[in-house]
Amino acid sequence: MNEIDWIGSLGVFQILLAYTLNVSGKLERGSMIYKLLNLFGASLACLASVLMNYIPFIVLEGVWAFVSLVSLFRRKE
Repeated sequence: MNEIDWIGSLGVFQILLAYTLNVSGKLERGSMIYKLLNLFGASLACLASVLMNYIPFIVLEGVWAFVSLVSLFRRKE
């Protein structure tokens, strides 16, 4: 594996970890850790996609990271 593969793999691992912990009931969807795992995971996966110049996943992971970032600043109602 090269450096891009490691960056992308770490990002995908973080996203999948957040999902697995949420589905198993160990992490709430609204928790700070869940949001941060998604933000950093999507950001790393997006970076790897940029380095590979793979536009579809740049869009996917970029939007995922952006939505995660916005969710950090939204107030609970």
